[in-house]
Amino acid sequence: MKKILSVLTLLVLTISSGLAQPKEEINWYLKSPKKDKVYGTAANEAYEILTGKKSIPVIVAVIDSGVETDHEDLKDVIWVNEDEIPGNGKDDDNNGYVDDVNGWSFLGGPTEDIEDEASELKRLVFIDRKYFGDKRADEIASVDKARFEKYQIQKKKYEEEVSKNAATYQNIKMLADYIQHVKDASNGVFSKETNANYVPQNEQEKRIQSRSKLFFISLTPEQLDHEISGALTMFEGQVKMASIDADSVRASIVGDDPNNLSQRIYGCNRYEGPEAMHGTHVSGIIAGTRGNGIGIDGVANNAKIMVLRAVPNGDERDKDVANAIRYAVDNGAKVINMSFGKYYVLHKDYVDEAVKYAMDHDVLLIHAAGNDAKDKDIEDSYPTRIARSGTTFPNWIDVGASGASRKPKQILAEFSNYGATSVDFFAPGVDIYSTVPDGKYEDASGTSMACPATAGVAALIRSYFPTLTAVQVKEVLMKTTTPYKKKVRIPGSKKKLKMNQLCITGGFVNAAKAVNYILTMTGAGN
Repeated sequence: MKKILSVLTLLVLTISSGLAQPKEEINWYLKSPKKDKVYGTAANEAYEILTGKKSIPVIVAVIDSGVETDHEDLKDVIWVNEDEIPGNGKDDDNNGYVDDVNGWSFLGGPTEDIEDEASELKRLVFIDRKYFGDKRADEIASVDKARFEKYQIQKKKYEEEVSKNAATYQNIKMLADYIQHVKDASNGVFSKETNANYVPQNEQEKRIQSRSKLFFISLTPEQLDHEISGALTMFEGQVKMASIDADSVRASIVGDDPNNLSQRIYGCNRYEGPEAMHGTHVSGIIAGTRGNGIGIDGVANNAKIMVLRAVPNGDERDKDVANAIRYAVDNGAKVINMSFGKYYVLHKDYVDEAVKYAMDHDVLLIHAAGNDAKDKDIEDSYPTRIARSGTTFPNWIDVGASGASRKPKQILAEFSNYGATSVDFFAPGVDIYSTVPDGKYEDASGTSMACPATAGVAALIRSYFPTLTAVQVKEVLMKTTTPYKKKVRIPGSKKKLKMNQLCITGGFVNAAKAVNYILTMTGAGN
């Protein structure tokens, strides 16, 4: 599930609606620990080292919610399938996908697109509900007892999930209603001043008024409106999905059987989809056109974005993820960005096969660690680098999120997942300014942003040093992270640990160090 920013995390994950920012802050994620004293990716420094050297185009597949392909900072870096004739309604390249000029959507049918999806937990519970019916524990055959016990645990968690989503939606709705009441009493203005002057209508509004003071510490009124609108949409969708047969909805819109893993040819070529904020933001971080004097600069200067829509509001389906990976591999991607994840899995083996397929074809996969301040060594999210068989895929990188501050209490994002053996390193993921739909730009935070920052660095390396394999690129990035010697605050906690207790390398991605390492140790380059 892509992490859409909500009012639940307003004070940590903030979005600005294209507001003006100092130029040095807009691209902080490109800066260098050595030259700028900021733990960015050091991409700008890397390009200084690479001056005069040639690069080749590298395709980066973005498996996400969709991408606005005509955005002013993205239109020149979108991958084009040269073997497909646009708009002729034919499969010119005979790959099974009609008019897949810039990629493909696995979440659309002839006329409609899926925006909301059920959680994976719901899907698992409903499968077992059909299997067991109304049977009691004493009616279960011995061969099914373990499955029944697991079903009972997951059913309870699902009921808690439904209740929590409904309560969250109601809380956000009350906040939205309160803000509207303030606006109605203040000529349409909700601000620190109008909020303070408003006379609450009841005890509930008194509580909201008091808590609302906190919002103005980190957010403008415009940002708050944006956050609430997005949160209402997300949780309204999740509440709706609790009472819907998601498989039937999927089948009626897309036209496939969502549980038939043998079906690979389905979907449509509407890559943007109904809500492309997340995927557009991710794409800008990777490859937003550098040096054009507008908007932002991406990390990679010779990357092409292949758009693969497979991540809805809700939990992505394993079938779609696996088929998106295979599409990316078959159509030339060398790096795949996966800024999504979930804590339950239905068809893990199918995704494992696709990851192995990518490994066998020299494709590097970059995955976001997750935004729940969890230790992934204890509770991992899916997809994962470890197959059900126990095999660990060497073409996989898991990334946590860090911020621009050098302070031990703030350098790691408060929300980021971590893991001494499951997260490789950290990368910029707080207040990242990038492209969003309608030709705009916004700040966003999350490991969803740290993931493309890393994918951009990987694309940079593969572009200038094309003889390096995916596994070798990962090894280089692991060897060249910037270490942080002080103890840092554990995300979501007040306790501190050393960096190597929170990620494998104990450091932050560093493109300049990676480039220097390759040039010095291997003599590679053009």
